[in-house]
Amino acid sequence: MNNIVRMSLVIAGAAALGACAPKKTESFRYTVDQFADLKIIRYQIPGWDGLSLGQKAYAYHLAEAAKWGRDITWDQYCAWNLPVRHALEAILQCDAVDRSAPEYADFLVYAKRVFFSNGVHHHYAEDKFFPDCPKEYFASLMNTAGVSDEALLDFIYDRNALVQRRSTSKDGDIVALSAVNFYDGVTRAEAERYYASILDPKDPTPISYGLNSKLVKDPDGVVREHQWKLGGIYSDAIAHICDELGKAAEFAENESQRKALGLLVEYYKSGDLRKWDEYNVEWVKDTVGIVDYINGFIEDYDDPLGRKATWEGYVHIKDSAASARTEILSTNAQWFEDHSPVDPRFRKKEVRGVSAKVVNAVALAGATYPSTPIGINLPNADWIRKEHGSKSVTIANITHAYNLSAQEMPKSMLSEFAWDQAEIDTYKQYGNLCDEIHTDLHECLGHASGQLLPGVSSSALGEFQSALEEARADLFGLYYMADPKMVELGILPSTDAYKSYYSSYIRNGIFTQFTRVELGRPNTEAHMQNRKLIAQWCYEKGLKDSIIEKRTRDGKTYFVVNDPAALRGLFAELLAEIQRIKSEGDYAAGKALIETYAIDIDPDLHKEVRERYAALHLKPYGGFLNPDIVPVEKDGEIVDYKLVYADDFLAQQLDYGKRYRSL
Repeated sequence: MNNIVRMSLVIAGAAALGACAPKKTESFRYTVDQFADLKIIRYQIPGWDGLSLGQKAYAYHLAEAAKWGRDITWDQYCAWNLPVRHALEAILQCDAVDRSAPEYADFLVYAKRVFFSNGVHHHYAEDKFFPDCPKEYFASLMNTAGVSDEALLDFIYDRNALVQRRSTSKDGDIVALSAVNFYDGVTRAEAERYYASILDPKDPTPISYGLNSKLVKDPDGVVREHQWKLGGIYSDAIAHICDELGKAAEFAENESQRKALGLLVEYYKSGDLRKWDEYNVEWVKDTVGIVDYINGFIEDYDDPLGRKATWEGYVHIKDSAASARTEILSTNAQWFEDHSPVDPRFRKKEVRGVSAKVVNAVALAGATYPSTPIGINLPNADWIRKEHGSKSVTIANITHAYNLSAQEMPKSMLSEFAWDQAEIDTYKQYGNLCDEIHTDLHECLGHASGQLLPGVSSSALGEFQSALEEARADLFGLYYMADPKMVELGILPSTDAYKSYYSSYIRNGIFTQFTRVELGRPNTEAHMQNRKLIAQWCYEKGLKDSIIEKRTRDGKTYFVVNDPAALRGLFAELLAEIQRIKSEGDYAAGKALIETYAIDIDPDLHKEVRERYAALHLKPYGGFLNPDIVPVEKDGEIVDYKLVYADDFLAQQLDYGKRYRSL
């Protein structure tokens, strides 16, 4: 299934913006905590006070529905995650624990890391991480808190147990080696045989088989699906979600919203994936509402086979003034499709219903909390996108919070890794704008572009689908960033604006993004693989003509784009090939691209970039605190919903653990 449709921005990228970010004009403090390789940021919600009472109530209940899915995501990431979290919660809330002990600080960092990642595996690198405090000390904390569990303690410290959330092993069984809780006793071969037996590749409206289920080999040896639905797995959490969705429907802005919510509840009750498709078709129709959301088992990033979806929720409100740019893009979607540098066979003859807008997040939940995307394009089913269209959003207040948080830091990636002052100056002039526009192009048009040939399954690329789809959307955006049409439409101010962004993209993809990967580890995360694939492929293809040049100065390495126009030609060439791979379902060619260009990291460059980055004292990843939406009552009636901006990461995590515990 084609359900890789969002682009994540990590804090290292935002730190690179540094001085080119929007100026901070108020006393609001964005960065509220830092630990390990992470920092916690607050975001504000512009436009909240301009909503009607009904719209606020609608957003409030949608946010509550989103937060009730929290335990689902934790359990999906690894079956041990919830027991670990419950032990941490007990320790953190136990008055008898001695918090003055020197080892407690290391325990606290571990606890925060677990809460940040929704489990014991790094949220981005997907490797298991471990406490720095001794095992005996951790055991004493558990004993004091009354949660002694030897098996749990052993798992926490076992460096050989479930070491990757999603395995990318080239040799072993990636299903058996993955920690994700999507399979039980099932091998990769058995899973693939199961779905091949029920898949009809000729179905014009194919079902996303496996999207909302766990595949289990029962004691009798038969492989069966156990669905995530009311009355099935996660029933208690889903019951709360449905209850809040029902309350939200009472305040829906229009009939399309109300009907969509009803279909979503029906889907949760039945587990019927045809009902999920029916819901998505109805959800796409609402393009006028101010308040919108996502809710469900949606993205398959975390499944090693790219089939099963992690639960996530999101609530946002439209930024009407800022949406003018994305509306221009969506209005001209057919022009971009018609002029795409791909084989005409793979272009859509008619681009339908690409609805794009700029929004401000109201609540992050599940797989989008606390680390969140900055853009979303849904639904994922190719046939729905082709026949009914899609919705694309760029999330402005999250991007702005990243940038303003970066301003609070004394140093930036840009000054350390850019080749010269001219490159720094041009990026300061255009970089922030280009970054936002590339996200618009990626989400609004990139994911919505192209089509599969008849008979090609949307799951044909298997475990390589995620990275290839993100690369396809990125390349679409990179190619059109340099098109004169962008200036003609008034989106970019200059035909030269794209050049600084090209330099930044290559520098990040081939070099600086690996500040976030431990030495000796491969590159495994889909978005990072996407960027490395593009940058490495273009670097190697352009070596003869020095399109991208690797330079050294004072013992430091730099990557410099010498010919941006020629680089655009390489982007076009690679976009055409990846679109061909997707349209034809060429698994072998996709596998070759990923394994050749996207996984292995040059060990010398890796060591250098981490050492230089460490000297900057920055955190490579950022996540967010949700504002609390608090009902205001007068004479027994709710008269308003006010925002309270939380500033304590652990306090919010512990509060959510009490209020939204279902498993």
